[in-house]
Amino acid sequence: MGLSLVNFFGSKRHAVRIAVFGKTDQGRTREHNEDCFLVADLTARQASLQPEVREHTLGERGSLIMVADGMGGAAAGEVASQMATETIFDHLVATWCQDDGRTPQQFAYRLKEAVEHANRSIHEYAREHPEVRGMGTTTTLAGFLDDHVYLAQVGDSRAYLVRSGRALQLTKDQSLMQRLVDAGELTEEEAEKSERKNIILQALGPDAKVRVDLTHQEIRKGDTLVLCSDGLSGQVKKEEIAAAVSEPSQDLAAACAELIALANERGGPDNITVVVARIAGDGLRAAQAGDHVGHQVYPLLDGDSTTEPVPVYKGSPPPEPKGAVQALLVTALAVLAAAAAIFLLT
Repeated sequence: MGLSLVNFFGSKRHAVRIAVFGKTDQGRTREHNEDCFLVADLTARQASLQPEVREHTLGERGSLIMVADGMGGAAAGEVASQMATETIFDHLVATWCQDDGRTPQQFAYRLKEAVEHANRSIHEYAREHPEVRGMGTTTTLAGFLDDHVYLAQVGDSRAYLVRSGRALQLTKDQSLMQRLVDAGELTEEEAEKSERKNIILQALGPDAKVRVDLTHQEIRKGDTLVLCSDGLSGQVKKEEIAAAVSEPSQDLAAACAELIALANERGGPDNITVVVARIAGDGLRAAQAGDHVGHQVYPLLDGDSTTEPVPVYKGSPPPEPKGAVQALLVTALAVLAAAAAIFLLT
């Protein structure tokens, strides 16, 4: 039809209101919380959960929400996830908020660039500090501009769009199980039950470069966007997420608390983080039955916007139980003694 990217991806500005809240929880089994999240009004250059950010009008520079799930043991994962949220926000303020133009193409590019910048910062920090070497974090962020949301992802934290009472996943897990599902080797149900479902293909930090999955979605009046770490998505079904946030009168803080409580009731085996953003505004179009919702790659001109196969990142190996270590030592000594005896006899 000859439409330019600028015209196709939300060049017309709308009056949009965003109500947002986020909450994180240690869960029932972890010793500390390695998750982190961020809520920001980029136009005001403010990241917080203060009232002026929790409910604000979408400005000319847009808004940002983000979830980061750290890994690496001890305090390393916590360092990585906090670095990711702070670095990405600071980079956007220093670049996107200073840009002369404000096209959707430039915004999407800046989001991807910010994630790559955060990866380099975390990687270099880990190299300079051996005590946290190997640390990493997932990141899933959503940037709102005009009538679109742009998503940048590394790892397996998820984004769901809840529309008309139904939750639809916008992101695609960068995980071993998702790769097997895509290849037709496993069903989604089998992947969810697999003991290997937590193996991700990449994270911010472990490697010098990452491939950012950059996608987009047109938003409609009454949409709700939910970002969460796998501590929530691994325990709570998307239908339950939709039920918790679909009621327009539902307080978002209460909705976040409800979802976290549900994950904890089912064991809380991981840290749990959720950010919920409700979108309103008379300028937005109403949802239509034929609207496409899902994983839609944003076509950056550099062609480097999709996730390619990368080395599997398995995280830090668990410590060996003391009993197992002692058993290995006993076995090793026995083998050496037997070898010595044979040598003497010969």
